[in-house]
Amino acid sequence: MTGNQLKVYESIVDLIASPENPTPMVRLNRINPNDSFLIYVKLERYNPFGSIKDRIARAMLSELEIGDKTVIEPSSGNTGIGLVCMANALGISHIEIAVPKGIPEEKKTILRFLGAKVREADDQLCPLFPNEGARGLVKAMIESPDTRDSYVSPNQYENQLNVQAHYTTTGPEIWSQTQGRITHFFAGFGTCGTITGVGKYLKQQNPQIKIIGVEPASSDHKLPGMKRITGLDEALVPKILDRSVIDAFVGVTDNDSYYTASKLARKEGIPVGPTTGAILYVALQYAKTNTGLAVVISPDDAFKYASFYKDSLPADAQEAKKEQYDLCGLFCPASKLEATKIISSTPEGETIRIILGDKDSLKSVLQELKNMGLRPSFKKEDDKFTLEITK
Repeated sequence: MTGNQLKVYESIVDLIASPENPTPMVRLNRINPNDSFLIYVKLERYNPFGSIKDRIARAMLSELEIGDKTVIEPSSGNTGIGLVCMANALGISHIEIAVPKGIPEEKKTILRFLGAKVREADDQLCPLFPNEGARGLVKAMIESPDTRDSYVSPNQYENQLNVQAHYTTTGPEIWSQTQGRITHFFAGFGTCGTITGVGKYLKQQNPQIKIIGVEPASSDHKLPGMKRITGLDEALVPKILDRSVIDAFVGVTDNDSYYTASKLARKEGIPVGPTTGAILYVALQYAKTNTGLAVVISPDDAFKYASFYKDSLPADAQEAKKEQYDLCGLFCPASKLEATKIISSTPEGETIRIILGDKDSLKSVLQELKNMGLRPSFKKEDDKFTLEITK
């Protein structure tokens, strides 16, 4: 019997996912109302070091010519954790990780706990590539005459092994696990290795599969590991991105991302990071008008983001139970029709929030609520209108 069958391994490295030992996929049953558009979440937290980046850490580190140099890499946390764990398992003693100051403190603590030297750069989570912040710091260390002979970097943003790791493992796993029935694949833009590698593999199996890329709605965001590609000068886009396999670019706000992640945990019992929330939010929008079988990549779990989630949690349990529907992307009459559908399907006694983005939508929805005998509370904030309705 194989090690995967017995779950006995010679090294922690052997637990990193592969087609013979894939990370699990779980169907969403309670937050996706469309039985004609099945959504499965692929839980990359089950890699041994806790994220999808374990796959590329193994691929890149195994091919890196290190010698007596120190390994250094910029990371928002997950790649860094994967690299340090891999290095520890392989007996590589000198490794440094450059991180944006804005990442969760939990990730910095884990990196130091693992023995890495952590270099913090004073930048946003989504700096321009490649001369700012953590990436600029590493670039300087690799290129400077004073330090270039002492450091070597895997360079996940340009390393084709990043793409290859997903082409040879993540993509084949998904194809096999769905028995070739997948119609939509959703992943975030970060280094762009996952969406390029998986997208390329799935398109080769079936060119009709839709590859949906998810990005922050703004470059100023709190979604560690994600990058906004839209509007970015082509010279600044990660070189490993292959646009030819992408069918759509979709932006998601922090609020929608965090809310969806919380909803997934409370409705399905699956604790995930905020980037999963962003990706799943888009999949749930597609579920409103499409049929098929979708796979959503979940890069990691919730536990490295406790400090980030703390600021987004409702003040009490009753607030947490209120469903929220953001219809800002719809205009009248579509917004009115969608709001009416939501309200009609809400069970008696439950409270929901509907967010509208223009005055015409607000007027029409208020009139519809009046016709139903419902009196909502109302709040205006940042050109958005929030209606709270108790059925």
